[in-house]
Amino acid sequence: MKKNIFLLGIVSFLNDVSSEMIMPILPMFILALGGNSLIVGLIGGLRDSISSILKVFAGYWSDKSGKRKIFVFLGYLTSALFKLLLGFSKIWHHILIFASLERIGKGLRTAPRDAIIAESLPKERGTGFGIHRAMDTLGAILGSIAVFFLFWFFGLDFRSIILMASILAFLSLIPLHFVKERKRKPQKINLKIGLKNLPKSLKLFILISGIFAMANFSYMFFILKAQEAFQGKLAVGIPILLYILFNIFYAGFAVPFGKLSDKIGRRRVIAFGYLLFSLTCLGFAFFNSLIAFIILFALYGMVYAVIDGNQRAYVSDLSPEELRATALGTFHTVLGLIALPASTVAGFLWQISPKMPFLCGSIIGLISAILLVFFGDYFKG
Repeated sequence: MKKNIFLLGIVSFLNDVSSEMIMPILPMFILALGGNSLIVGLIGGLRDSISSILKVFAGYWSDKSGKRKIFVFLGYLTSALFKLLLGFSKIWHHILIFASLERIGKGLRTAPRDAIIAESLPKERGTGFGIHRAMDTLGAILGSIAVFFLFWFFGLDFRSIILMASILAFLSLIPLHFVKERKRKPQKINLKIGLKNLPKSLKLFILISGIFAMANFSYMFFILKAQEAFQGKLAVGIPILLYILFNIFYAGFAVPFGKLSDKIGRRRVIAFGYLLFSLTCLGFAFFNSLIAFIILFALYGMVYAVIDGNQRAYVSDLSPEELRATALGTFHTVLGLIALPASTVAGFLWQISPKMPFLCGSIIGLISAILLVFFGDYFKG
């Protein structure tokens, strides 16, 4: 059922064109409407947490009902509606509400969608998730290029760009109509039993990936670090261009690292990603030149290419089929619960020194890589 992979990839492509027209300017929009680094951290953390708290419930409901597609549809629709409302924000409090609630949609759709991907290519999950991530990120590239042109050459303000992005979000619903989900019988499970029955190896991986999530604070701080180094129009234009570079490397390396994990084992590839994140954070802490940012944003994109799809594929590998969406939802929820304190603490540390969040991220990333290697015997593959 490779057709499903590409259709879901097209949906994500269009939705990410929309989302990535917003994401590179969101931290700057927050500051423009009176927010500070703490508010940036709070909004970044809430966005991740709200979506991820819902993922375990959406995954459980999907497994229990035997349905996937309806959750995916409602998720994309909800995101589109709150993106539209975000465009009408007048103060940072509005952004806090609408940008956070927009992630309800992500929470509803992610686990059921990932389950469809895992079930569509059962013997090549790393490749399947890699293809989906690549198409998703290609949309991100186009979206971030679009926002640069709209800002730099057409002089549109943040609010106008966000309203245009919301229109594309509604268009992303069209290809979803053609996705075919496999018929599944409703499962006689409750959430407590579902979580209890997750394998020990999976619980251990979720624990280690949760520790890494403490280091993986909101991308918005990487944008702000670059913005700090420039003045005037360049302080907006260059961070957007660097964000484009991040997405190019993310898209370019997602499939190769997915294929690599199919061949040599996902644990080794993920551990390398954690280590690379640690080194990248160290670079952000100590370097501020344009050349340094070009290298660092490229490495940051590579980190996501290594980690994002492969973590999902590894959770799928370690989970029983009847609880796969529940397992994926649990994984995303744990990471999301940690995202709020991680990004809020990063905002607090930023006020002490912009170096501090990156130094802490580097240390915790290194610890996560060591743990994943040290407990290797407890995992399959």
